Amino acid sequence: MASSTRKSQLVIVLLGILIAGSAVPSHVVAQNCGCAADECCSRWGYCGTGNDYCGTGCQEGQCFPAAPTNDVSVPDIVTPEFFGGILDQADSSCAGKNFYSRDAFLEALNSYSRFGRIGSVDDSRREIAAFFAHVTHETGHFCYIEEINGPSRDYCDEGNTQYPCNPDKGYYGRGPIQLSWNFNYGPAGESIGFDGLNSPETVANDPVISFKTALWYWTNSVQPVISQGFGATIRAINGALECDGANPATVQARVGYYTDYCNQLGVAPGDNLTC
Repeated sequence: MASSTRKSQLVIVLLGILIAGSAVPSHVVAQNCGCAADECCSRWGYCGTGNDYCGTGCQEGQCFPAAPTNDVSVPDIVTPEFFGGILDQADSSCAGKNFYSRDAFLEALNSYSRFGRIGSVDDSRREIAAFFAHVTHETGHFCYIEEINGPSRDYCDEGNTQYPCNPDKGYYGRGPIQLSWNFNYGPAGESIGFDGLNSPETVANDPVISFKTALWYWTNSVQPVISQGFGATIRAINGALECDGANPATVQARVGYYTDYCNQLGVAPGDNLTC
């Protein structure tokens, strides 16, 4: 890859790397559930009504039924050629070159049967294109495992008593969607089966767990809004830092990857591409 291209890619990654935390709900400190009969307990442990409480991740109460899955085979869409076409653009010196793999993605996928399988076949293709567009942007074509200068950044929400920070650990971006913040590492670890608060480095050491954190964040925080268009997925991932004119260059970079992958997968990108 040409030097100018690598420099541009580095700038994009630096600008877009603060992921999976900027769009965090304000209610990150959980209350005890035990909601009223007409309320739901949200995935964050709060009582209420509506999609935020009764939709994806609803723990108890009158939870909304999940949309049925279709018969799409994600591995048939994420072919070795498609995955390799992204990975091959990373320099041989990249840490992620020998970390990320299609096999690791597919093994992680076994735990997320709803990914890429909701709605029509075209909806599935668009979701897969969207996921890999964000992954490409966040990792620089699978070059980076950890956030650039991540250890120097403070991603501890000290007010979160449900998932308290270990003072000896850093919760900076790691993995395909650069999981960040203690309030994401904690529940991701609980769901996946690793100690997210005391061993966050696992996300950078185990490629299957790394992909699982990306799929966990996606299915909980991004998939519920994907029907609103690609722009809504940007907002769900890094909206505070990029949307509403905050950083149009990174928004356009994500859109560029998305439209490219939609073309590769033979599907129209749809409307509402930006945020």
